[in-house]
Amino acid sequence: MIDRVKLGPQLRPPNTNIVAQTHRRNSDEIKVFIHLGPGFGAAKWFKRYERGLIPGLNEPLPYGYYRARGDGLWIEYSEDADEGPITSFLRRSLCQVAGFDVIHAWRNREGLLNADIVWAHTEREHLAALLLFSLLAPDKRPSIIAQCIWLFDQWPRFGWVRRSIYVWLLRRADIVTTLSPENLNAARRLLPGSRTELVMFGVKSDSLRPPRRSPCRRPVRIGALGSDMHRDWKTLLRAFGGIQDFELRIASAKVSPRSTRGASNVEVEPARTEEQVKMLYEWADIIVVPLNPNLHASGLSVILEATIFGLPVISTDTGGLRAYFSNEEVHYVPIADALAMRRAGRELAEDDERRFRLADAAQRRIVEGGLSSERYALRHRRLSQELLGQTRLQVPLSLGRQSSG
Repeated sequence: MIDRVKLGPQLRPPNTNIVAQTHRRNSDEIKVFIHLGPGFGAAKWFKRYERGLIPGLNEPLPYGYYRARGDGLWIEYSEDADEGPITSFLRRSLCQVAGFDVIHAWRNREGLLNADIVWAHTEREHLAALLLFSLLAPDKRPSIIAQCIWLFDQWPRFGWVRRSIYVWLLRRADIVTTLSPENLNAARRLLPGSRTELVMFGVKSDSLRPPRRSPCRRPVRIGALGSDMHRDWKTLLRAFGGIQDFELRIASAKVSPRSTRGASNVEVEPARTEEQVKMLYEWADIIVVPLNPNLHASGLSVILEATIFGLPVISTDTGGLRAYFSNEEVHYVPIADALAMRRAGRELAEDDERRFRLADAAQRRIVEGGLSSERYALRHRRLSQELLGQTRLQVPLSLGRQSSG
């Protein structure tokens, strides 16, 4: 049985028990259903959050969508069902074949079908929801904002049958959104008749740590973390592995200890908890985000988190990250260029003022550009207002730099 978390306007502040709700939805409130993948169900997520078991700077509920609630907007999150190993294997196998999670959508069908509008975080969720709507053909189909993350990076590998099905489903979305201008361009090429939007992402940024002007430790401490499919760990290890001027600490389950053999200055550990991630940021002098070519702004969450901790960032120049941070805010290096990455590390290590200016400018960009989870949620609120024609859904006049379709 699924116990749902429903967030009305009387939601308690994030530092109290966000799950406990006594408010009942008013009939004139717009109902938003936040459809997220397995592992992101509200009730289980919140329990893990309270115990500090989610790595990174996270919200009491995933991605901070709840911050858009109130003033006529009621929010309900999808939930995870309890399942045994056999059921889990069958669901994941079907998801692998289809590319989206039909069973998870079916389990959350009540929330999906009873919503006025659905906010789906990735293609694994919205393609399943769109298929469900097409098969069940409800009298009043909810509107849907369909955010694409990895879909267009994977598109060249799809056969024509899968591509045809995906395009057929995507054309039924009311708005297709992306987090990167590179993804937006891909969406517009594939869906010329559909409304497409760039929705700038953000993370929890309630408190920014002041950047330091103090010298780097010796050896210089380089931190790197993440599990995205487009991390370029090989280039990172070529840049800093075995170079005694640096100490490299990687927090990722995707890096094999065998790949670091012979590099005594490299330490690899998984990042399983919030505290482990915070300790890495506090340990590091510089954060490096090594990336393979991609369209979806891979590495953005780490760049945002490192900036919130007041750290300078070196990042591979790919994925549309420049829509978020300029050269004055992040030190970019070319794709797969280990020498340029190492040179950037040395230059920043020797220039205390440059490190400070980068981190300080990046923090100002977060504030002035609205790169927070609250602004991210409010951008969805604005799109919902446009779709549903609800003038009572008030949103700030300025939501930072972003493109529109």
